[in-house]
Amino acid sequence: MTDPTTGTRSRENTRARLLDAAFDVFADVGLDAASVEAVCERAGFTRGAFYSNFESKEELFLELMTTVSDRKLTTITERVKSILGGGDAPASPAEVVQGLVDASMDTRQGVLLMSEVRIRAMRDARMAAAYREWGEGMTRRVAGLVDELISSYGLHLRMPALAFAQSMLELWEATSVGAVIGGLDDAATRDMISERTQVFAAAVIEGFDSSGR
Repeated sequence: MTDPTTGTRSRENTRARLLDAAFDVFADVGLDAASVEAVCERAGFTRGAFYSNFESKEELFLELMTTVSDRKLTTITERVKSILGGGDAPASPAEVVQGLVDASMDTRQGVLLMSEVRIRAMRDARMAAAYREWGEGMTRRVAGLVDELISSYGLHLRMPALAFAQSMLELWEATSVGAVIGGLDDAATRDMISERTQVFAAAVIEGFDSSGR
């Protein structure tokens, strides 16, 4: 008798490989220029395997956007839990911010992919709706993490946590895009995001010292 979990795992593995391949293909050439064949070739599957998992290239693109964002948010959440758990708690709020910057750092491919998502959202109503829903959900989840950290460190925000989270995400996004355009490497990008985030945090968090003292 065939174990039903075997088929489930196989399907999940196929979807994961297609998503990983799509990440590279979409980031390299964009959604319009990317073909189902290119994604399948990169993943090592046939068109049949693709269409048994996704109805269209656009559906794959939408799921990829969510998957990439969820992975990043999971990394950030784990970092926050580590801080609040006390196992490796930083000595200062400035180090907390640096830890979040490190956890949120995108690769060049990731920045290119999300830029492609935004361009598509400006041209396609369905993509725009999905992008807004995703963005609002991401902002709410980050705001929850911000509330936890602010409360834990006894600080005070001069603006609502939701607005702070949205502004911080926009700052990270704009800085990352600028770094790719400027040809900066990962280390220089990290330093730029860190500096701008520390300045922003010092401006809107009472009691925050960006020097780390």
